[in-house]
Amino acid sequence: MAIFDPFKLHHKPPSIFPATTVKPSHVLSLVAKFFFTICIFISVAMISFYIIFFGCSDCHHITGLRRLGPENVNLTTNSSASSSTIRRPNQSSEATDISHIAFGIGGSIQTWRDRSRYSELWWRPNVTRGFIWLDEEPPLNMTWLSTSPPYQVSADTSRFSYTCWYGSRSAIRMARIIKETFELGLTDVRWFIMGDDDTVFFVDNLITVLNKYDHNQMYYIGGNSESVEQDIVHSYAMAYGGGGIAISYPLAVELVKLLDGCIDRYASLYGSDQKIEACLSEIGVPLTKELGFHQVDIRGNPYGLLAAHPVAPLVTLHHLDYVDPIFPGTTQIDALRRLVSAYKTDPSRIIQHSFCHDQTRNWYVSVSWGYTIQIYPTLVTAKELETPFLTFKSWRTSSSEPFSFDTRPISEDPCERPLVYFLDRVYEVGSGQTLTTYRKHVEVGESTQCNSPDYSRANPVEFIDVSTTTLTPDLWKMAPRRQCCEIVNSEEDSESVINVKIRHFNPLESVTPQSKHPNDEWTDSVLSTETI
Repeated sequence: MAIFDPFKLHHKPPSIFPATTVKPSHVLSLVAKFFFTICIFISVAMISFYIIFFGCSDCHHITGLRRLGPENVNLTTNSSASSSTIRRPNQSSEATDISHIAFGIGGSIQTWRDRSRYSELWWRPNVTRGFIWLDEEPPLNMTWLSTSPPYQVSADTSRFSYTCWYGSRSAIRMARIIKETFELGLTDVRWFIMGDDDTVFFVDNLITVLNKYDHNQMYYIGGNSESVEQDIVHSYAMAYGGGGIAISYPLAVELVKLLDGCIDRYASLYGSDQKIEACLSEIGVPLTKELGFHQVDIRGNPYGLLAAHPVAPLVTLHHLDYVDPIFPGTTQIDALRRLVSAYKTDPSRIIQHSFCHDQTRNWYVSVSWGYTIQIYPTLVTAKELETPFLTFKSWRTSSSEPFSFDTRPISEDPCERPLVYFLDRVYEVGSGQTLTTYRKHVEVGESTQCNSPDYSRANPVEFIDVSTTTLTPDLWKMAPRRQCCEIVNSEEDSESVINVKIRHFNPLESVTPQSKHPNDEWTDSVLSTETI
């Protein structure tokens, strides 16, 4: 009798099939195959259902780690080595804090003796995490201070190619800091931060900026050079290394896999930051620019740059050995200590720019909080006030242009220059309240002064006191807007002291002087100032 196969078409009569002898083993094999097919179908359906309805936000991390695998790297260190196992990033939705950041600072044993003083301004022992990466082991007679970052010695890079005739092979070692830091396997790292041994980080503001971004995504964050000639020679598309580079963990996972190959592919590129950007271009991740990362590719006096900072948190300052001290009459380190003292009192507000018009005196006051104040005894426009004075030269050719931001020249006429005041003291005056005082500055040997009546009324002012509330970091999550200020002196106050209050703008408020005519935007006096 013919066997009827249920998987064949029913309209064909069973009689056409040849007679077959049925064996028990055949039946068991058929059942097993049928059961196995059903299991596969159910498994595929369940996996598809989970992916569609629940997602797999971590799939790319898991896949990347499996391809990469753990690597054991023998590194010299002055502290106990962490596990070399590559760990998954912190997937928590909680805000990023200092424990989620790993610093990789490029240094050299030849420069560290002098530049360690910069890191001591911002490094917090037993709080900040990371290493200064050296080119060789420190000599036995060198004391490694507990206030400095712990060190690591970079791996040998002699096997890599470097063909940039005007550069240094140290660029290879510096480019690999991200890879060697990653391979230490530090736990719960969300961001890898790269910088130089002469970079000053304002860590609280760095955290504020990083919290704007999802650390589970691939981000490459930093800033360009201030000198256009540098951007032309190197790149507009890269984060300049001394100004600081922030790379999220998922991007680091991808970067370390191809970095060594990239270093050889881009052997002709000058710097480590160029090589890193070239590798990231292969991954397809562009630079996310933040205005608070400062390469400081300028020469001379950085006053103009700092006195009119853009509306963004101050994150880094670099190349401070190559510019004048930011406060006059002092060393650069002492000047930075003064700035840092104000920063610690109100991190989010440091060198934030605000200005206002005083209708009683017909003055403009421009405040760079924690740094400097300018008094203009004549009317000027807001556009002028937000534009930095050209107190510096370009990095490469020491020229007066071009820069990657607007500048305005300093007039030779003393009546067109502001009176300048520098930070003197910082006080905390209650919960969330600060008072900063600024002292009048007169350049040594400056004999020419403006004798106009307007300046004569401003000259007696020796001190300016500024009161304000501390600036909460959450404000940086909102649309950027400068704060404004107002002079709050009473008639009884001394002529030698001006009291200024910094606050938010009121509704429909601007820094424009009130017009005499309701339909006019400007008074005649302001219009005449603009045409000078």
